[in-house]
Amino acid sequence: MPGTLDSTVAVITGASSGIGRATVLRLAREGAAVALVARRAERVEQLAEEVAERGGRAVALTADVTRADAAADAVARAVERFGRLDVLVNAAGVMLNGDSLRARLDEWDLMVDVNLKGLLYMTKAALPHLLDAAASGGRGVADVVNVSSVAGRSAAPTVAVYNATKFGVTAATESWRQEYAPHGVRFSVVEPGAVDTELFGHQQQHAQDVENDRFAGVEKLHPEDIADAIAYIATGPRRRAVNEVVIRPTDQAF
Repeated sequence: MPGTLDSTVAVITGASSGIGRATVLRLAREGAAVALVARRAERVEQLAEEVAERGGRAVALTADVTRADAAADAVARAVERFGRLDVLVNAAGVMLNGDSLRARLDEWDLMVDVNLKGLLYMTKAALPHLLDAAASGGRGVADVVNVSSVAGRSAAPTVAVYNATKFGVTAATESWRQEYAPHGVRFSVVEPGAVDTELFGHQQQHAQDVENDRFAGVEKLHPEDIADAIAYIATGPRRRAVNEVVIRPTDQAF
């Protein structure tokens, strides 16, 4: 059976794990050729092989999206390989929360670089190709889906810099949505609550302890839950633009 995204190409950042990895598999299942962007080469190469074994088309692109030249090169290599670009999913992210007095500045810098600047660099590089796809492709539309967080909607103690980056993602997405809606490029933001990924485990131990207490008794979402929402956005008919999706675990009240 033909997929909804047959003859399209999607670039997914953060593809080595979590939401990015799940999105690769989900969009490939819809028929998209997928370009996997992440820093961990072995993981994305294995995932590209997995997609191919399932009958899909994939290319692994090792890149550090916090560098503007590397982000632009990743987009260029994807277009060179597959000939076009229809969907960009910015799923790369890090969360390094904790007591601000004890926080390391390099961790704050990393969150700004990955969560915000990497997304900006990828979007900037992808836009000309997305505009071309919307103007000349059979679907008449292209998509950018940015993975933010419920931390981009409300602030909390010990989360200041992560909040700042995710508020920024949500705001930038809305501004771009308004700018490019007349040109057929849909900008959407997905804001998950707690998802069972590696994100929590990268924090310092005192921050992990705080998060474990905060989410005690909460059955976390799976990455596939978020990938399903991204697929819903990207596979929609041209007339339907899903601007914002908030997804929390049933047990998460905040």
